[in-house]
Amino acid sequence: MDYPNDQAPGAPVRSGIPEHGRIPKYYAVKAHLALLIEELGEGGLLPTERDLAEKYEVARETVRQALRELLLEGKLRRQGRGTVVAGPKLEQPLSLASYTEGVRRQGRTPGRTLISLDRFPCPEALAAEAGLTRGEPVWHMERVLLADDERVGLESTYVAVARVPDLDRDFDPDSSFYAYLHDRLGIGFGDAGERIETVLATPREALLIGTPPALPMLLIHRVSRDTEGRPLERVRTLYRGDRFSFTAHLGG
Repeated sequence: MDYPNDQAPGAPVRSGIPEHGRIPKYYAVKAHLALLIEELGEGGLLPTERDLAEKYEVARETVRQALRELLLEGKLRRQGRGTVVAGPKLEQPLSLASYTEGVRRQGRTPGRTLISLDRFPCPEALAAEAGLTRGEPVWHMERVLLADDERVGLESTYVAVARVPDLDRDFDPDSSFYAYLHDRLGIGFGDAGERIETVLATPREALLIGTPPALPMLLIHRVSRDTEGRPLERVRTLYRGDRFSFTAHLGG
């Protein structure tokens, strides 16, 4: 089986071929499927596993392994009983810009579905991390993130009740929390600290987002402060690893 030698910028070095030159069968099939994906374009329907196995003269399990990796990488998605080419990943900037702004810049329609909005005394761990006072009332707001009605993430926001006392009455949970703070309450964001890691969703989280539990997720922890340096919010956001990438501008 011939292997494509095209080396695009950003691709793995030597297209992922080991120095000894022996290519696993599934990886060779994956490379051919990558070319087929480009030919079909977004929404294009792939042939069946049986047809692909016959075309590339490999076992169906070899095809399945190649398809599994392409699904996890977000290049393919399941649709009904078939597999189709997925659209490009959403690029979310690592900045103080909101999720809403990031999605809109790419021509997609952002949205959110409220799962819960609870009020409880601030526990010690949260107080220490977010610069709050132990026992003071805090809000916890959990929302599913949407892009063109597709579930792409899960966001948990913790904020002191003293900063947003009427959150449960005058905030539209489908809208931007940042816009609410700035436009309605006159609170501006000063800076934030973020930490990113790769995790697997819990069974509950996977159910809410609508993904298999084995799908890798990008988890962002953020602690934000206002323009006066006072603690403002603590956010935990899960993003689908197959639907998101993150960008940052680095200055010298």
